[in-house]
Amino acid sequence: MDVSTIVVSYNTAHLLPEMMGKLEAASNGLAVETIIIDNASSDTSVDLIRAQFADCTLIVNPSNVGFGRANNQALPLIRGEFVLLLNTDAFVCPNSLAQTVAYMRANPKSGILGVKLAGRDGQLQPSARFFPTPWNAFVHRAGLQKYFKGTGMVDSENWNHQSAMQCDWVPGCYFLIRKTVIDQVGLFDPRYFLYFEEVDLCFAAKKAGWDVVSFPDVTVVHIGGESAKSDGAITKSGRQLQALQIESELLYFRKNHGAATVLADVVLSSLADLLCVFKQFFKTKNQQAMSSYFQHTSLMWTLFVRTRWGSTPTR
Repeated sequence: MDVSTIVVSYNTAHLLPEMMGKLEAASNGLAVETIIIDNASSDTSVDLIRAQFADCTLIVNPSNVGFGRANNQALPLIRGEFVLLLNTDAFVCPNSLAQTVAYMRANPKSGILGVKLAGRDGQLQPSARFFPTPWNAFVHRAGLQKYFKGTGMVDSENWNHQSAMQCDWVPGCYFLIRKTVIDQVGLFDPRYFLYFEEVDLCFAAKKAGWDVVSFPDVTVVHIGGESAKSDGAITKSGRQLQALQIESELLYFRKNHGAATVLADVVLSSLADLLCVFKQFFKTKNQQAMSSYFQHTSLMWTLFVRTRWGSTPTR
């Protein structure tokens, strides 16, 4: 088996036929198995999978266990040399799987590979990313990028999109990883319910000596936020469930950088919110915007306490 593809499904029945059809066209002669984990969808996802994709292995969860934990359920079933984690809102182009596997085989130090991402409108999305730090998170949230141009922003687009290149981490919507890397460092840490799973995994892989590569010869159309928006309000900029994003951020910093970094993240984030409030007050006096910054700070400190300085997940 060349590739084991893992798909976590959550209330995206409207996307599954297109996603699965494009995945089949992308294989180009490779031996591919597909494992689908449904995270207690309330739409027709399970019935659709059973009716139209009976050749796939299906795991149906009675409750939503989270993205990383759902992917981990496929581990005992994996037979492929490579493992592709594919979102239901990510649509691959013809031959993309064959091309990315060929690159990995030609570059044995490449442990994880991502691709160029674009929206339906062709707008490029950040595909090669820097690791998050309390400092770059502060600069981004406070809107101070023009004053700190040397800071590597998580979602920086100042990358060469013309050739394959090493980076810190790649988004999990199309995430090709060697099975040998999984055997060495594991798949996703179950402490993350949603968000930061792939950041954490790339950090572990690079620490173990593997390269993380962004491969721009392949473009994947990625919508983003389709599962998240069925579960609550998503942010306008990141299309994320804010509480889950904040919690995972705290858990990531505590695990990989220690308690002092978690505290620095919370303090700097609060300072960024305060700066944004001042800017709103003196420029637009937008009460709703100012309130949202105070709410963000309150939520961050609440989760800081509830997670015990980022050491324990809440769900």
